[in-house]
This record gives sequence, C-alpha cells and structure tokens, in this order.
Amino acid sequence: MSPAAPFGLAALGLLLGMRHATDPDHVIAVTTILSRERRIAAAMRVGVIWGLGHTATVMLVGAAIIIFKIAIPARIGLAMEFAVALVLILLGVNAASRMLARATSRFSEPEAVPATLSVHSHAHSHGAFTHTHPHAHPGYLHEPMIVHDADHLIHAAKHDPDQMRRPLLKSFGVGLVHGLAGSAAIALLVLSAIPEPMWATVYLVVFCIGVIIGMGLITSAIAAPFMFASRKIAWLHQGFVTGSGLLSFAFGLFLAYHIGFVDGLFRSVPIWIPH
Repeated sequence: MSPAAPFGLAALGLLLGMRHATDPDHVIAVTTILSRERRIAAAMRVGVIWGLGHTATVMLVGAAIIIFKIAIPARIGLAMEFAVALVLILLGVNAASRMLARATSRFSEPEAVPATLSVHSHAHSHGAFTHTHPHAHPGYLHEPMIVHDADHLIHAAKHDPDQMRRPLLKSFGVGLVHGLAGSAAIALLVLSAIPEPMWATVYLVVFCIGVIIGMGLITSAIAAPFMFASRKIAWLHQGFVTGSGLLSFAFGLFLAYHIGFVDGLFRSVPIWIPH
C-alpha cells in the first residue's frame, strides 16, 4: 500500500459511515423513536445509542470478515434487510392501530357525556419525590375515567428511570438490527477488499465512528421541529408523532414486499444488490 492509502481508507470509512446514517430506513426508524422526546440533548442521545447498537453488529461481522475472509451470501443479506422492514412495521404499528381505532369509532355508538366533574388534588410519589397535582374525575355514563394534566404526565416521566431508559433501549435494539442493512453492506464489501488486517481494522473503526457522528447530527436536526411543536403547538406535535409512526409502518410494509418478492428472498434465486 502507498503511504497515502491509509489516510484515503480512513477518509472513505468516515464518509461512508456518515452517509450510511442518512439511509431512509435509519432516519424513519429513529424519527419514530425520538418523536416523543422534548429535549435536543435527549434526542441526540437516542441517535448516538442507535449508532452504538449499529456499531456492535458491524464490528462483529467486520471482525469475521477480517479474520476468516468470509463473504456475505445474498440470502443472508436480504434476510437482514427484511428484519429491518419488520422493525419499521413494529415501530409504526401503534400509530396504525390508533388510526384504525379512530376510523372505526365513527361507526360505533357516540361517546358518553360526563354527568359530573369533580376536581381535587392528592399526593403522587415518583420514587423518593412526592408532590401534588389537581386532576378531574368525570362521571361517565359507561365508566369512570381519570384525566390528568399533561404537564403532570411529562413531570412523572422525568422522574421515572424506566420511562427515560425505554427509548434508549429501543434505539440500541433497532441499531443492532440495522447493522447489516443498506449501505453498511457496501462498507463491508470494501472491507473485504483491503489486504492488510491492520488497515482493514482502522477502516472499520472509522466507519463506525462516522455512523455514530452522523446519526447524532441527524437526530438533532430531526428533533428541532418536534421540540418546537411540543412547546408551542400541541396538535401539530401530535400530528408529527402520528405521522412518523404511520410513515414507519407504510415504509416497512413496502420494504418487506420488495425484499421478499421483488428481490427474491422467498424465491429460489435471491438477488441482493447492496445500495
């Protein structure tokens, strides 16, 4: 290898890593996860954790390519991309089910009107933190329902560690599944063409760093309109949340059909062209 080759490989790995972070399936999946975040720092953390999960899969497969010089069969490559489609469907299934329930409710009997409305407050505890919030108990004809103030729910989420960790765990898991889909396969094909294990390892590490940086920047940019809407226009924020879920569900269905039947995952001769 020429003296300039290692620097070229490092630059290629960084650019491919940042480019990989912009794959549509990645952007849609992360948007669905962070749509309920209300702070830029939390949204960036979701993107970085996604990148770490993605890195774990790429590093594992990349190490196998470097050590054992293996190639990725077409059917396995398609199967990994099909798993990504399933993840997108699962991320958006809640939004799709809510939309279906909303549509079917128009044909059902009208909602009951509250007969009485009692407003009072009592203590709520979140771990070691205790506070009070006023809330209403409307008396419906069919069943009672407690309506809490939105700020109370947001405040409770801030003091619930499980509520804060859930998006991070989901982001890490989605990143693991996305590890071999799309342009990551191209990065691994480049990796298999590097003759020296040391420089192949450098390329792999720099590629993963590029993915983490790229996804952190992308999630920050995507989170901005969600943050603004959540603070200024509540109905617009809810529209963003529902829209991102429906987009994830629809795009996942499209990918599943295309990978399964157009690319031939479920046929005798699969055709896998990483892009």
